[in-house]
Amino acid sequence: MSRSFEPTTSIGWLRSCSRSFLKFGKPFSFSLKDQLAKGAVVVYFYPSAYTSGCNVQAHEFSTRAEQFAAAGASVIGVSLDSIERLNAFSADPDYCAGKLAVASDADGRIARSFGLRVSDKVRGATDTRGNEIDHGFTERTTFVVRRDGTIAATVGGVSPEANVARALELVQKLASR
Repeated sequence: MSRSFEPTTSIGWLRSCSRSFLKFGKPFSFSLKDQLAKGAVVVYFYPSAYTSGCNVQAHEFSTRAEQFAAAGASVIGVSLDSIERLNAFSADPDYCAGKLAVASDADGRIARSFGLRVSDKVRGATDTRGNEIDHGFTERTTFVVRRDGTIAATVGGVSPEANVARALELVQKLASR
């Protein structure tokens, strides 16, 4: 999948919005510079917390968190969900389980900077808990960012399980170089 954007500009948002990051349902500080010093960073975009595919993807990333860490990679999920909506999702033991950082991109600016499509909210859409989804959506796409801050690979157009498996394969290859 080919994207036309400037990688260093696209990942610049990570430096400026640390207040929007959650882990275990709690805000925390995230430094791209510090994470890239350790290894690759996987930035995965997903349509909405508490929807079937996104639930699967978050669960897959959280159950493989140790494998990503062993390859020196950090993982962060980004959606158009509000920070309030992400509070529970980030701590939920069935999904992120406190093992993944998540960020709110409520206005879609981050997704657009990566060249992703952002759509308006869908009237009447509900999540797997029966709650109304009150935000727009972005496409499910994962970017693997090299230690130098450039995009090594883009994964999209596959199932949530295949998305995570491919991202893991890519970071393991980067780590072995």
